[in-house]
Amino acid sequence: MSNTLAAVEGSLSSVGYGLAAIGPGVGVGIIFGNGTQALARQPEAAGLIRANQILGFAFCEALALIGLVMPFVY
Repeated sequence: MSNTLAAVEGSLSSVGYGLAAIGPGVGVGIIFGNGTQALARQPEAAGLIRANQILGFAFCEALALIGLVMPFVY
């Protein structure tokens, strides 16, 4: 009889995606947090700041989508 501390059943890749989703989540929070501070400091540059926010958000979400697809590759 083996002494097992924990048994993992199912797909381990879903656990990996859960851990990988932390990075884009933190990135999106940093982008919009700093964007809000920038808008508060320079409201006249709202268009440029918002465009950069959307671009950064798109890059972070692209990383999250790649992480979602990678478990299905194997």
